Amino acid sequence: MARARPQLISAKLAKLHPTQVTVGLQEVALKQAQWQQLKRKERAAALDNHWFPCVLGPEGRHYIVDHHHFGLALMQEEVKTVSLVVLKDLSFVEPASFWTIMDFHQWVHPYDAKGIRRGYDKVPERISDLQDDPYRSLAGALRRAGGFAKDVTPFSEFLWADFFRTRIAATEISARSEQVQETALKLARSQAARYLPGWSGPIDA
Repeated sequence: MARARPQLISAKLAKLHPTQVTVGLQEVALKQAQWQQLKRKERAAALDNHWFPCVLGPEGRHYIVDHHHFGLALMQEEVKTVSLVVLKDLSFVEPASFWTIMDFHQWVHPYDAKGIRRGYDKVPERISDLQDDPYRSLAGALRRAGGFAKDVTPFSEFLWADFFRTRIAATEISARSEQVQETALKLARSQAARYLPGWSGPIDA
């Protein structure tokens, strides 16, 4: 039996419901800077070729399950409409059960900027209300620097953020120094991090 093709639709960016509490605002700023470098036709092509994965939830709302950083960057650039790919229709599910099902599928990450799990009611209703987690920014920067590999594990970079959260002081993170990056790289390649998705092993001597 042939599998149903994913449903592709357009939606207002401001009406999309996030499925996480935080983002790394430095990551958002990077994506915003990259967007600003694009010419008009390049921006149109980028939007045509990018689909936000989502779940259709109660009251017909679209809950995006990835690409929150890009979504917030686009909002700050005053982009109004984006394309979505609907992974699953849960619009018929009772609201009380919806988040439990989302959690089962690893489509929600209700952890705050301190890495503490919160109730589903703490997940903001709008992308523009996402909180900043500087450790998520550190994790993203370190992945781009080769500290660990990109992995398909849902919310994998948040796992790395939590790893650094217990090992690097918040005051050091706010300084944004090269020393912090060096410390994070050593930690990422250490045996202590070997359980994390995308771990690349120790640095060759």
